[in-house]
Amino acid sequence: MGTSEELIALEQRGWEALATSGEAAADFYRHVLDDDIAMVFPGGMSIFDRDAVIASMGGDAWSSFELSDIHVLVPVPDVGIVTYRSTSQRGDQPTYVALVTSVYTRRGNAWRLTLHQQTAA
Repeated sequence: MGTSEELIALEQRGWEALATSGEAAADFYRHVLDDDIAMVFPGGMSIFDRDAVIASMGGDAWSSFELSDIHVLVPVPDVGIVTYRSTSQRGDQPTYVALVTSVYTRRGNAWRLTLHQQTAA
């Protein structure tokens, strides 16, 4: 599996965990988050603490999601950038559509999520 496929698979698995349960999401991100992390969401919410990100995973699971328009950039061998459009649904709430960017840094043999940013679309 090439770098692009690895990074896309990580994003997909992250969303699958978020669509399963808060516990599944926390477990997934506990293994994937870098020690240095920045998460930026619509509405001005930002989290820069790894433990706080994991603790925030306790919300309701997504009932459905779709990732589209996926692009991967690898500007240097140990950095990968994934951009895409996510369309997701949580219960009877309005559909959430966002433009997403995730930046991964290779640490040893594993990719670690260093930045995740969502802009409402």
